[in-house]
Amino acid sequence: MLFRERKQIVICVAACALAAAFMLFRYLPLRQRLKAVERIKAAQTLAIGRASMEREQMPVLREQLLTLQQVVGNYQARIPTDTDLGVFLQQIADLISRHNLREQVIVPHKEMAMKNLNCIPVDMQCKGKLAQVFEFYKRMQKLDRLVRIEQVKLLNDRDFSGEVSMQSKVVIYYRPQSEQG
Repeated sequence: MLFRERKQIVICVAACALAAAFMLFRYLPLRQRLKAVERIKAAQTLAIGRASMEREQMPVLREQLLTLQQVVGNYQARIPTDTDLGVFLQQIADLISRHNLREQVIVPHKEMAMKNLNCIPVDMQCKGKLAQVFEFYKRMQKLDRLVRIEQVKLLNDRDFSGEVSMQSKVVIYYRPQSEQG
């Protein structure tokens, strides 16, 4: 009887050892691998979802790009490689005269160098009717040269006759000679 009990104990210990070995060396590693695969699958599903949403946005982005390209045009062509400051100042003076603005003062300041562009701040002053001033700005924005209007100050005259004094700060740009081509 003792032999039989020992045999049953040995069988039970062997069965427990096999079960433990199966759990430690087979089931748990497979379970970890399954969880890793599930995480990868979830990440891929998320990436596919994002890509799908981004693909749906592509026509909208293309439309925005075309609109921006039309607005910006070929801005490089509007930034000359030479300062041509005299030509620009003459164009501004002609525009002011053409729009019947009086008491014009155009003062260029010291040029500033940036990474790929140089710029020259220019102060402008003149007097005239508000409609003439607005038409002047419309025409100035259509010049061949890129001009950024940084500040505009309009002041009514003292007797409110419809005349305004305009003070403006603009910046003109040009590319350094090393940036040609």
